[in-house]
Amino acid sequence: MQTRRLFLRNTVGAALTLPISSSVLAAFGTNRKPITIGVITDLHQDIMHDGLQRIQRFVAYMGKQKVDALLQMGDFAYPGAKNKEVIELFNQAHPVRMHVIGNHDTDAGYTKEQCIAYWGMPGRYYRQDVESVRFLVLDGNDKGSPSYKGGYASFINTDQVQWLKTELEQADKPVVIVSHQPLAGELAVDNAAEIQQLLGVHAGKILLAMNGHSHLDAQFSVGGVTYVHINSASYYWVGGKFKHDSYPANVMKQYEWIEYTCPYKEAIFATLSIDPSTGKVSIAGMKSSWMGPSPQELGMPETGTLRHGKEIVAEVRGRKIGK
Repeated sequence: MQTRRLFLRNTVGAALTLPISSSVLAAFGTNRKPITIGVITDLHQDIMHDGLQRIQRFVAYMGKQKVDALLQMGDFAYPGAKNKEVIELFNQAHPVRMHVIGNHDTDAGYTKEQCIAYWGMPGRYYRQDVESVRFLVLDGNDKGSPSYKGGYASFINTDQVQWLKTELEQADKPVVIVSHQPLAGELAVDNAAEIQQLLGVHAGKILLAMNGHSHLDAQFSVGGVTYVHINSASYYWVGGKFKHDSYPANVMKQYEWIEYTCPYKEAIFATLSIDPSTGKVSIAGMKSSWMGPSPQELGMPETGTLRHGKEIVAEVRGRKIGK
């Protein structure tokens, strides 16, 4: 376990915050208690050799912060006995915890139903209230996309869209939208435009939308809604063209998929803070460094929206959220 001094050394302070809009602020009513949520995503226990140590770091840090809930946003750990220690560590760390099903959680023959049962989820998509804030957790792994082009499904089907629409219409608390796949920006679900339009109609109730999946540190604003990509706890994927050794030979031999990644030395994650008394939302993150060469050092090209040192980084930066 890291000492508190080391934790603080690796903590990135939140950026200057922007005020919550008056309409969202009004939705808090008289309950103005600040809340904090410990957020981690894309641990990839079944790729990394040190997934247990990474979740231990997260749990220990959030225990010191005395957060109001824990949230993991998918690609966590296969829902079976081989990962029991990791899953129980997360589940036993706090009485209020939220899980999101990622696309890789159903690899190796596992199913969504096993994720729901083994992790202890109320359903594949669901509502969870934490004090004065309502979290709407989505499942972006639906099949049936009219624009599906192969690979993992990345879609929110009609039934789920209708559920989301009803939840937003009836919401009497400020809302945080949570998904594994992004709803805006890189790697967004196939029907992102439909979801963005729906969320835009209800922007006056939405604090922000958060996702994992992309292994990026990024933020977008569409239709009055802020969308934040939370970086992976473990690595950035570089693929076969840039495969390389980051760890000793015995690790690389046993964990064959690590060679396709640029790992972070330590786990990174975030703390979401919502303070209706001051009308501010902020995200504080953790900073690490690359284990071995970075994607830039490997010669991985940038694209127009993915830049080295900006979206492709070994950290979760502080974010300013607001209208």
